[in-house]
Amino acid sequence: MANIRSIVCVLVLCSFASSVGAQARLPFDKPAEPFILKNGSSFSASGGNGGFDVSGSSKPTRIAAEILEAQDIIRRNHISGRKITLNDLTKSTMEGALSTLDPHSTYFDPAEWKEMLDEEQSSYSGIGASIANYEISGDANTYIVAAFPGSAAAKAELRYGDRIVAVNGERVVGSESAVVRDKLRGPDGTMVKVTLLRAATNREETVSLRRGPVPQPSIPDAYIIRPGIGYIALTDGFNYTTNDEFNSAMLRLKRQGMRSLVLDLRGNPGGIVDQAVKVVEKFLPVRSVIVTQKGRSRLDNRVWRSTNPTPETMPLVVLVDENSASASEIVAGAMQDQDRALIVGERTFGKGLVQSVLDLPAGSGLTLTTARYLTPAGRSIQRDYTQTGLYEYFNHVPTSAAIDKPYFEARTVTDRKVFGGDGILPDEVVKLPSMSERQISLLDPMFFFVRDAANGRVAGYVPSGRTINVSYGTRIESSDLPGNAALVSAFESYLMSHPEFNIAGGITRTEAAFIGLRLRYEVAIANFGSVSAQQVLIEDDAQAAKAIEALPRAAQLAQNAARVKSKPGK
Repeated sequence: MANIRSIVCVLVLCSFASSVGAQARLPFDKPAEPFILKNGSSFSASGGNGGFDVSGSSKPTRIAAEILEAQDIIRRNHISGRKITLNDLTKSTMEGALSTLDPHSTYFDPAEWKEMLDEEQSSYSGIGASIANYEISGDANTYIVAAFPGSAAAKAELRYGDRIVAVNGERVVGSESAVVRDKLRGPDGTMVKVTLLRAATNREETVSLRRGPVPQPSIPDAYIIRPGIGYIALTDGFNYTTNDEFNSAMLRLKRQGMRSLVLDLRGNPGGIVDQAVKVVEKFLPVRSVIVTQKGRSRLDNRVWRSTNPTPETMPLVVLVDENSASASEIVAGAMQDQDRALIVGERTFGKGLVQSVLDLPAGSGLTLTTARYLTPAGRSIQRDYTQTGLYEYFNHVPTSAAIDKPYFEARTVTDRKVFGGDGILPDEVVKLPSMSERQISLLDPMFFFVRDAANGRVAGYVPSGRTINVSYGTRIESSDLPGNAALVSAFESYLMSHPEFNIAGGITRTEAAFIGLRLRYEVAIANFGSVSAQQVLIEDDAQAAKAIEALPRAAQLAQNAARVKSKPGK
């Protein structure tokens, strides 16, 4: 491990050798800052301790010189050398070294590092609209899906279905939405010109928008899902505002009569562990262990305990899935081991490694695994990555080695059996069906149907004539949306008059339930925005239904745990 660390340190030297002498000391003695990452690069965690010592032998200096010379030779002699930048070589060198350590140690070039830090602060600067690619007649373009209330996009009346044609005069027809997104983002306060093909008029229009901070809250929605039952969607990671958001949501729902809670962590990639600990602390009594960190040395070891003398006692069910990772697994693991909540859904991702976050002088950054997390019962959250490739690891592809591997067994407060070494297994496993290829083929036609329907271009469908800027926590009622039968019938006629979608006849009968649900969802996006529209899907969600059903058993479990903890010596 010492040799590997030396090599990593050498490679870090190479990443800024042009501006810092080879003998310079790296800023590893800076305490690590917590951070959040999105799915696709790594899963999130918070930092451990810094304090790495890279002084000593001159051998790393010689290796660094050789690596720099090799990079120079590559740039001067490789057939693609004129296209290769020092940043490209540094990034690939660093990524190659870190990939031999674990899946979550990561190098970020300056642009990636800045983007990650912006996400950590729970905001970025842009126009305040969600966008997506949709395809018709073989042409894929980027469309406005929703404008966030109060944003520049909302003030300019950007609407569902408006197609983005150009940004600052540069045509983006046929571009991926991620490319368009990056062009729309920029420094706070700067202007951007966006040319749109308006969905309502089918005419091009150019608007000037002032970029501004766009909040990215941890909790996009919270509402009363059934009488007396609150629902909090803590689905967008744990950032610096999570605890405040959670407190506000709890207070508002209590005022609306909440007596029990469904906490949704599905898709939550993790984030700042201290914020996750504060969420757990709301429900566990003082001195209860929440999570333990174990590192290479005693200095890296730490135990988080609740300091709350008056925790919430309401029944609690936590929803998780295979994309619940890191800090969200800490929440689920603590609630399960302490028997404070029932866990419902699918096995979580299994990311229990701790990354220290290191700023590098040239503006890049490094996240290096320095410890692992254990649940209160001593279970490791981390899934094995030594017997599988990165693709299999990140896409949950089981291997024969993983299937045959024995798992660590532990006991909860009330002596229930739980297992470690492969994420958090729910108490109630409920798998949601994946979309079939036939269903996926309907998504683009449904978008264009609602786009046309909302603007009065679909026979037999009367648009609402309104786009509602709903406030946080607004509850969509069934009466706010058209019925399934009317939507499916109108959609069937639409497909018949639009052969360019190439959808087989009869599909509206075999997929009527799916089509009705997804069309109501699209209509809700057009009328209420993408956040509140999720309520339509939740109403037909088998995992959410099981969570509501499990609340009485969750209440009994918590009562049993409280009795055990009240006994002398506990």
